[in-house]
Amino acid sequence: VQLQASGGGLVRPGGSLRLSCAVSGSTFSIRDIAWYRQAPGEQRELVAVISSGGTTSYKDSVKGRFTISRDNAKNTVHLQMNSLKLEDTAVYYCNAGKYYSNDYYFPSNSWGQGTLVTVSS
Repeated sequence: VQLQASGGGLVRPGGSLRLSCAVSGSTFSIRDIAWYRQAPGEQRELVAVISSGGTTSYKDSVKGRFTISRDNAKNTVHLQMNSLKLEDTAVYYCNAGKYYSNDYYFPSNSWGQGTLVTVSS
């Protein structure tokens, strides 16, 4: 599976961005997709997940601000990010792994190049 993230950019605190993840090389509709992020000097962390059936899960710090969605017709997953904060600055990656019913996500080895989100005043 190949993943291409896009939509990053520079935004002021309180602003919004919409990231997109285009997925190819696999049957998209049966894949669970996740967004991760990695800030400078930090480990990569899970931000949001959407299962093949549409179940979603979020990191606590982004709940109520970020929304993950999928468009099976376009093999694309979006991450709508509102009320952005300085601490949301990171490179954002999408991943097509496996989401379990106990709210555990196991990532695959395919990451793509990521897209940079910079929140700055």
